[in-house]
Amino acid sequence: MATVNVYLTFNGNTEEAFNFYKSVFGGEFSYLGRFKDVPADDNCPTSEEEGNRIMHVSLPISKETILMASDSTSFSGDVTFGNNFSVSINADSKEEADQLFNGLSTGGNIIMPMEKTFWGAYFGMFTDKFGINWMINFDEVPC
Repeated sequence: MATVNVYLTFNGNTEEAFNFYKSVFGGEFSYLGRFKDVPADDNCPTSEEEGNRIMHVSLPISKETILMASDSTSFSGDVTFGNNFSVSINADSKEEADQLFNGLSTGGNIIMPMEKTFWGAYFGMFTDKFGINWMINFDEVPC
């Protein structure tokens, strides 16, 4: 079975974002590495500030899905935040959908509160306090 793993890029606040996500989902990071942990390359020197940025972090949020991210650097360019993607989560219960929605939307902007939809799902959308778009879904009526 295919799985979907979302990879996010932040402009220096990956660690803050992923500590927040970990507080909602629970669990532990399966990997957290910083740019200073990468073998030195004389052609690409790393400043102390960039060295402390997150090179890669992985947070398993279910048996099938891992949320991953990194910070941008002077080599990767600036991050442009926008509405070009959403992280979509299909919950196993209405209660789980509410817990995820309420936890992740804290400090963010609710676009559509959790509600029953015409397509038979319990669904909501928001942008979290880090500018990431999310959709939470629970299929009340199986397809």
